[in-house]
Amino acid sequence: MIRKWQDRFATNIRQYEGYAIGKTIKYLTDPEIISLAGGLPSPDVFQRSGLKLASEKALNVGIDRIMQYSPIPGEDSLFNAVIDFLKRDGINITRENMVITTSGQHGLDLTGRLFLEAGDVVLFDRPTFAGAIAAFDMQCPRYIGVDIEEDGSNVTGMERRVEELAQEGIKPKFIYVVPDFQNPTGITMSHAKREALLDLSYKHEIPIVEDSPYRDLRYSGETIPALFTMDQERGGGNVIGLYTFSKIFCPGMRVGFNIGAPEVIARMTHIKEGNILNTPRYNQDMCTAFLREMDLDAHLNECREYYRQKLEIFLETMEELFPPESGVTWTVPVGGLFLWVSVPDRIDTNELFFEAIKHKVAYVPGEQFYGENPARNHMRINFSFVSLENLIEAAKRLATCISEH
Repeated sequence: MIRKWQDRFATNIRQYEGYAIGKTIKYLTDPEIISLAGGLPSPDVFQRSGLKLASEKALNVGIDRIMQYSPIPGEDSLFNAVIDFLKRDGINITRENMVITTSGQHGLDLTGRLFLEAGDVVLFDRPTFAGAIAAFDMQCPRYIGVDIEEDGSNVTGMERRVEELAQEGIKPKFIYVVPDFQNPTGITMSHAKREALLDLSYKHEIPIVEDSPYRDLRYSGETIPALFTMDQERGGGNVIGLYTFSKIFCPGMRVGFNIGAPEVIARMTHIKEGNILNTPRYNQDMCTAFLREMDLDAHLNECREYYRQKLEIFLETMEELFPPESGVTWTVPVGGLFLWVSVPDRIDTNELFFEAIKHKVAYVPGEQFYGENPARNHMRINFSFVSLENLIEAAKRLATCISEH
């Protein structure tokens, strides 16, 4: 009889605790709780009729094909649709530059498995996407974070850390960023900082992993070119792009794609062969239909207008509830699904979370978005999912909770 399973586990998994935000959900079983915690798109903008029509068509034309295994890299039809989709953003690739993934999280997992060994350095913003940390954690890397600024990554601070690491004979395996409407802060990286980050990448020969789940969800201001686009224009080839259909179509499909240099994509495809084999054909067909048959531009415009209204009303409510003397501040995103709320230093939002649950409101404590040395007086707020009425009520409950605490 095996009495101590822990000794049998792989070394890099023994201390691994999974995705912290996923564990938060267990506290949200009370239906009266208004949750601002999850990164959920609103079902109000789901393409229900389009999905039904596409499903009927796919099932009528090729149900046997749908029920069979599919090519590991991805379906030809989806490859071609994505290639055309990316041209809208000034990105020009061929099939050898892309692998279809089973969600954006799968794309992160492929990235971590490809580049990281125990002790390798990942450089990123503080705070950063908790899902990326969860994916990379399985390889036991060392995280170096640099505090994000109002206009995105502190590139000067990042270069300083790169130079310090070089004195130890260490080079980061990659720099991970979410340039557009960052999760969790909602901050967008300026054009100048994107140029500077590419300069840093070229100078020190460090790849950039650009995570782009929300890029099409801009509500105001001018679109800034993607890092991948700018890298191509400069003839670089240093950027790896991670994309998902979860935020612009629906998360239930679990489909995304990674793009990059052919050598990178070939290796990621090999890893996919070993970890999940193939992405379901039906799901890929539905994403192809989304890009080809469901009036993509009209859908994205609807999403933008819907989320813009929610964001504006939430920000107005926050201004009413939290005057400057409250010591509560927040970011003002121009797109995406999140904003970052900071409370006075004396408040630990991990402890406050349980008080918030008693007030029937939930958020994600900020400490979950740091790879090391977490700050504890922040919280991530999602404004996209709940109704407008509940969004206002949630802000009121949050204000009461913070005030009482």
